[in-house]
Order: sequence, then structure tokens, then C-alpha cells
Amino acid sequence: MSNDAPLTEVPAHLRTAVDTAKQKVADLHAELPRWELVVWTAGNVSERVRNDQGEDLLVIKPSGVSYDDITAEAMVVCDLDGNLVEGDRSPSSDTAAHAYVYAHMPEVGGVVHTHSTYATAWAARGEEIPCVLTMMADEFGGPIPVGPFAIIGDDSIGRGIVETLRGSRSKAVLMKNHGPFTIGGDAKGAVKAAVLCEEVARAVHVSRQLGEPLPIEQQHVDSLYERYQNVYGQR
Repeated sequence: MSNDAPLTEVPAHLRTAVDTAKQKVADLHAELPRWELVVWTAGNVSERVRNDQGEDLLVIKPSGVSYDDITAEAMVVCDLDGNLVEGDRSPSSDTAAHAYVYAHMPEVGGVVHTHSTYATAWAARGEEIPCVLTMMADEFGGPIPVGPFAIIGDDSIGRGIVETLRGSRSKAVLMKNHGPFTIGGDAKGAVKAAVLCEEVARAVHVSRQLGEPLPIEQQHVDSLYERYQNVYGQR
């Protein structure tokens, strides 16, 4: 944040953008249990609300709230130092990590954290997921890396995410002994990355039960990534 003092309310000129983000983030939280990426109240989605006056904010799920109780009105708004700007509930315990990512990776517009089973199993082993599937080359541009062990509560996890993903093409990081965090240009992109991270974690795990997966040559990884990111789909 560029302001000297933290905001105590959402600026009027950001009201519409914040309300839109609240609805979007609330709706996207429903995707996490739908794709079996979370249990109970674990996991969170956030989205950055950008402003050219240096007043970027983030919208995130409140702490310990059931997915059945998530609504746009329940979402909380924080600044990029993790300070609560709007909402009557405590922000997610991962807010400091999300805020640190936004503050240090300006290209990121959405962050997701889950404890999805297979990706978390790789994180528990402290082992990156090797790039042995074209889907991985398409979405992640290579292996899904492992980030350092960090304790929740401050920005330590955020620092680990940024250190691992800065300069990497991967949209996912497996925080050691914790679980996956994913990033995207917006919250929907980060949710997509979380879904695909779990899918490839599961597929590569299963393939290892049958034998040693075959790596994809780097030239093909590069070609697949370039095509998927810049040609695939509707433009």
C-alpha cells in the first residue's frame, strides 16, 4: 500500500469493484468442495481489487466459516498489509500470506489455498511434482515446485510462496508439510490452477504405482506452454 495510514473503510470509488469481487469470491468458494479440494472450513480464495492510486485491496473468506454459510455479504476486505478494512468477522488465517503475495507479485490477481489430498501428500513429502503430463506443461510450464516450511500466522508463508514462484512459470507451489497455494490473473484463474494441481498430483501419484513416469523433454514443455497460454481457447 502506498498510503501512509491504513484505510478504515472502502473508498467510494472502489465500492462497485469491491462488491463485484465479493460476489465473485463467494461464488468461487463453492468450487473448492465441488472439486473435493477442501474439508470442513479449510481453504480460501481471494481476489485483488486494483486501483491506480495505490489503494489495492483484497477480498477473502472470513476465518472458520462453513462453506454452506459463505455469501458475498460474509466476505471481508483487507489492505495489502493484512489490515481489516471492511467486515464484521476476522479474516482468514491465511490473509497475511495472500496479502504478501499481492504486495510483491503485481501480476497476481487471485490466490487460492487448499488442502487437497494428493497435492498435500506431495507437500508432506517435500517433493515437487515432475512434469510428466502435457496438462502440466500447458498450465504450469514445468514441474510444480516445493516451497519452504513456514508457520501460519504472519507473512512467512507468503514470503515462501513469492520466493518459490517469482521467476517461475508455475501457478502452483506445494508449501512443505502444509499444502498447495495457487495464483492467477484473477481468482477464477487461481481456482482453475488449484483444480488442475490436484488432478496432476493424483495422476502422477497413480502413475508411480505402475512404474516410473516418463519426463517430457524441455523443448516440448516450452512448446506446449506457449500454445496453451497464447493460442488455445477463445481470444
